[in-house]
Parts: sequence; structure tokens; C-alpha cells
Amino acid sequence: MGDKSARIGFVATRLSGLDGVSLEVRKWVRVLENLGYEVFFFAGESEWPADRSYIVPEAHFLHPRIKQLNDDLFNDRIRTPATSAGVAQIKDYMKQHLYLFKRRFDINLIIATNALAIPMNVPLGLAVTEFVAETSVPLIAHHHDFSWERSRYSVNAAEDYLNAAFPPTLRTVEHVVINSFAQRQLALRKGASATIVPNVMDFDSPPPHDGRTEELREVLNIKADEFFLLQPTRIVPRKRIEHAIELCRRLDLPCVLVISHKSGDEGADYERYLHDMIGLFDVEVRFAADMFGYERGKEDDGRKRYSLDDAYLAADLVTYPSAVEGFGNAFLESIF
Repeated sequence: MGDKSARIGFVATRLSGLDGVSLEVRKWVRVLENLGYEVFFFAGESEWPADRSYIVPEAHFLHPRIKQLNDDLFNDRIRTPATSAGVAQIKDYMKQHLYLFKRRFDINLIIATNALAIPMNVPLGLAVTEFVAETSVPLIAHHHDFSWERSRYSVNAAEDYLNAAFPPTLRTVEHVVINSFAQRQLALRKGASATIVPNVMDFDSPPPHDGRTEELREVLNIKADEFFLLQPTRIVPRKRIEHAIELCRRLDLPCVLVISHKSGDEGADYERYLHDMIGLFDVEVRFAADMFGYERGKEDDGRKRYSLDDAYLAADLVTYPSAVEGFGNAFLESIF
């Protein structure tokens, strides 16, 4: 990293939206660019400029073929030969694209962001591992969540894949984790050392205090005498959003719960469960993911896009009842 001519390629399943991984990539990019490095992006989905992005749809964990493979790899003890062949085929396909990515942008350092930690896309992890083994391109493996931290991966038919690539232990790989617990577990389970780089915030750049706060409440149809409760997380079971909904009922005060992020990362069943609970408890909840982005702007249809900072400033109370968190960005964002 001492060479300021380094051209760095970020590799992830998705580099878009408000999930913690995508948000942390933005912070790393800002620091690296300030240091004079050039950065580029390989993913199944990217909201970075097209001239710096290399999109391979199969790299996304929601791609139909990847979802089909995951159905046979996890929550099962035996996988079919067809699944093994499918993993190998897509792995080779993505590895070819990694070579093209390297050639197109003259990449000489890879930062794999959670792609080698949690096996949401097994072929991608295997492809990155083989690519690094074949090229000796230095790799920083930035880990947010490991498979052993998620119960949905505890029963699997992918042990050989997990041992090989989630994460890999190659000599050219430097591991980065976001907390000391993950550092200890990585050493215990893989015999690998890791550097701790916690999730960060730019405390020198506070969010602006302007008229957007009142405007956001109006757009969300939150009345002046109603309390604005903000749930600033994705809609996945471990976020325990049902507790925030129950809080709305127990408060016995006029209030509206606003959920700022999308669902779908782990299926739609949990969101359906929340809708049933909302109807049962008769509380006001706004699913407002389409209103928020990383920064302010305008959508293609002309609607204003608000930032997460706007939501925090407008909220009277932030709910954050997660059962498990790798770091907990929302806590820092709330107190900031």
C-alpha cells in the first residue's frame, strides 16, 4: 500500500443501498482516494459510476442460479452432483470475469468485502480464492460476518467449500475484521491472524440541520402530535423488528414506526410476519426504504431522496433491538 500508483478493486456480492457492508465500502473508498489511490468495483450490483464498475449478475446473492444452489447447499447434509457441477461452472465463469476485471482496470490489489466471510454466494468466494492463488495478487479480506455466526449455515452440504474459501488462508491474503471477538474466532477456527478495523464515522462532518427534518415528517405523513420512531436496519429476522412494533403498542401514545431499509436479503417470510403483527397490534408502520439513500438526491421520477442522516435527525426515538450484530453502525449513527 505504500505505492500510490496502486489500483484497488473492491469485490462484493452487492455494492448498493444502505446495508452495513456497502456503507463501510464508501468510507474505505473515501479514505483510499484521499490517500491518492484509484478504486474500482466488481459486484453483482453496483451504484458506483459505470466507468469504474464491472457488473457480473451471477455475483449477486439474489441471482436465481445462486439462490437455487444455496437451497441445496444449506439446510441439508448432502448436495446433488448437479449442484456440485453448477458451483464449479459458475465459479469458473466468475473467475474468468475477475481476470477481465483485473486486465480492464489494471488492478494490483483486491479488497474482498464480506465475499469471503459469509457464504451468500459460494461460487464467488471460490472464484476469488482461486484467482488470488493463480495470480498472487495481494488480497485484503474484509470480514463483517462469518458463517459460524449465522445459524442458517450450521446445517450444510458445503463444508469443503467453506473450508477452502470462507475465509481462505493463502499467503497473499491479509484478513481484516471489525471486532476482537471475530479476531479471536478466526484465529481459533482457521489459525489465521487478523487486523481489527472497526466500522467508523466521520465525526468531523456532522449532518446539516436544515428544513429537511420537518419536510421528511410531512412526506412520511407523521402528524405534529405523533412520535417518530426509526428502525434503521434491514428487514431480516436477527434485527428483531417485532420488538420495535411491540414497543409502539406498549407505549400507548400516538406514534409511527418508520423502517428505513429493504427486505429480501434473507427472503420475504419475515416481512410477511411483520405485516401480520402490525395488523394484529393495530399500530402505524411505514416501510420507507424507497425514500432513503446514502446521500440526498433525486430519483428518476423526480421524487426527493433523503439520507439516513435526515431520518436520524427527524426521529424522536431510534429502535435497535437486534439479537446479533457484527458491529452496530446504527448505534453510532444514532448518538451522532
